[in-house]
Amino acid sequence: MTAPKSFAGADDTALRRRLEAGLSAIGLALAPGQVDTLLAYLALLRKWNGVYNLTAIRHPDEMLSHHLLDSLAAVPALAEAARAAAVTPPARGRVLDVGSGGGMPGLPLAISCPDLSVLMVDIVQKKTAFLTQCRAQLGLSNAGAHWGPVEKLDDAQGFAVITSRAFAELVDFVTLSGHLLAPGGKLVAMKGVYPHAELERMEAAGLMADWQLDAVPRLAVPELDAERHLVVLSRR
Repeated sequence: MTAPKSFAGADDTALRRRLEAGLSAIGLALAPGQVDTLLAYLALLRKWNGVYNLTAIRHPDEMLSHHLLDSLAAVPALAEAARAAAVTPPARGRVLDVGSGGGMPGLPLAISCPDLSVLMVDIVQKKTAFLTQCRAQLGLSNAGAHWGPVEKLDDAQGFAVITSRAFAELVDFVTLSGHLLAPGGKLVAMKGVYPHAELERMEAAGLMADWQLDAVPRLAVPELDAERHLVVLSRR
């Protein structure tokens, strides 16, 4: 597939302005080429959504706000955690995106932070095929895709950050992917409203004996009038 340069029927200039305004509000200073790549990724997502069933959102305006800006709002926190000096050197700068689907937040993170290495995993083969094509067509040498269940992923180096946006609730996220976290690393789950019930279920499952809740910061997502939080966990 060939990377489309624009959205059919959409105002590319308006999309760029909205994206640039959103990046400014988030505090992400990206080069013009990175903005181009984000827009090219958004175009690929829309073009191939009908084939790969990547997202229920079809309109480019909503894709920009509900997917791209929503993911980009978490990038500063994810990048800071991935670069942290406390993480063991082989894993420093390595991020695992669990249940990546159409590449959120993995691809926006890889585009925004070329110094990070991002691996996206999903159990749906056509989605990982899309991610692999995006990597090639967008020239993202720091991004990769793996097809299969995360609990069977074998990685000796480990990851500084393991994140998920729409994978599962916290009990499953921690249970299935926690073994891949490097010493000093963070599990960072993207959630909507403050997940009181999910945290209570973690406690009930006995997981808080091994994991500690570091923070639950609220994110402000440009153009999105909805609650967003990050749940940051680390191993005790």
